Amino acid sequence: MLSTLVSAVGLPLLLGVVSDALQKIDSPVTHAAANALRDVDHAMQSGLIDEKKLAEANRHIEAIAELKAREYEAALFQVNQSLRAEIATQDKYVRRMRPTFGYLMALTWAAQMFGIAYVIIFDTDKAGVIMASMGSLSAIWAVGLSVLGVYVYKRSEDKKVFPPQEVIFWNPAPPKDKTDIEKSGN
Repeated sequence: MLSTLVSAVGLPLLLGVVSDALQKIDSPVTHAAANALRDVDHAMQSGLIDEKKLAEANRHIEAIAELKAREYEAALFQVNQSLRAEIATQDKYVRRMRPTFGYLMALTWAAQMFGIAYVIIFDTDKAGVIMASMGSLSAIWAVGLSVLGVYVYKRSEDKKVFPPQEVIFWNPAPPKDKTDIEKSGN
């Protein structure tokens, strides 16, 4: 977002905004940085920094903003592809098992943490024993998280082997053969 702002208005505005923000922090380091940014801003306004170099800096910031936007778009595309692959599968077990197992892991972890917190707060004489027993549960959690990791890895592999197709739920599936066409009345 900051790179978008800078690419739209340029380096001088960024220097002023960052300098003002740093000046408000009560630290000698941030005050020195704010003063240095003000000096750069003053040098740009007084013409000590060449306009061509300033334009090149702005072009560089625009290029970085474009790269960041593409990176963000690629990440969203991957998430979208993963969800589409999961939804498009015909196997209901595959479609629901990974999220169900993930939610169960989260719920059991939360129950365990709330139980430990309860013992620490309300039954403090047993807290040491409970905390020591937490170490014994690490193997169980390692197995559960490994299974969850395999599910995630498997779904990623499925996306590569069987790329998801466009799924639009409000449109009926196309007929598969002649008998389906006759049944639909078309």
